[in-house]
Amino acid sequence: MTYVIHGATGAQGAPLLARLSQAGKPAVAAVRNTTAVKGAPAVEVDNASVDSLAAAYEGAAGVFIHLPVVAEAERLQYARNIAQAIARAKPKRVVISTSGVVIDEPDSPLQSPPESAISTLIREVQQTRVSLAVVAPRLFFENLLLPVFIGPAKVEGILRYPLRADFSVSWVSHLDVAEVAERLLLDTSVTGVVGVGQLPGVTGTGLAEGFARYLGRPVTFASLAPEALGEMLAPLFGADAAAGVVAGYQAQAQASANAIAQETSAQRLLGLTPRTLQQWLAETAA
Repeated sequence: MTYVIHGATGAQGAPLLARLSQAGKPAVAAVRNTTAVKGAPAVEVDNASVDSLAAAYEGAAGVFIHLPVVAEAERLQYARNIAQAIARAKPKRVVISTSGVVIDEPDSPLQSPPESAISTLIREVQQTRVSLAVVAPRLFFENLLLPVFIGPAKVEGILRYPLRADFSVSWVSHLDVAEVAERLLLDTSVTGVVGVGQLPGVTGTGLAEGFARYLGRPVTFASLAPEALGEMLAPLFGADAAAGVVAGYQAQAQASANAIAQETSAQRLLGLTPRTLQQWLAETAA
């Protein structure tokens, strides 16, 4: 029985596929283009086809899912297709990453609405009664490696990001998400939401201080308007996908923080502590 990994050529799926392969677990990359996968078996899937997805999931020990960065209407259709395929194929275990979408704070302006793609995916997979765990990161350290962020930090000593300087976030690396996802695929005793990220959270000012120590030069934090970020991202991901990112940061402007809960954290439930900013910077050589 194999583990089927969506997005195995991307930021979350690739390190998970590598961890499972290195541990000797049978894992396959579920991708549109199998020739893009090097060093691991792959199966061709099309998120627009329930038949394609169900065939890939048939007999699987586990499936790791995160939705791609596309327009929300397209993501919603993908979510429904994936849930239908799971209902048909009945893999032994499903692990979903929210990819930063907040699904566990009902009274927060960050909470994803019930009709969103990720909320729909989780709800409809729950209805299949397949064993399910949800990996719930908030913001990824790797976001900071985009040239629009890391460039000014190195050259100007200014870290610009679309958050308030005092806004606390449970930042996390894709590598930590992969570690948690691997544990949850292999250990089916933990179900429900597992938050992944720093506790306590790190503020914008704290990010700048960490970069200053790493770069050996003064770095200050400056808030960037979410709309300005959207203009930067639109050429990379398309206007519709960029609009979704902008909406997320606009919501954070209305919230007091974006931090995971201690009681449902990977630290508490799995005994896994994520990398600190300094550890991540040292590993990535940003």
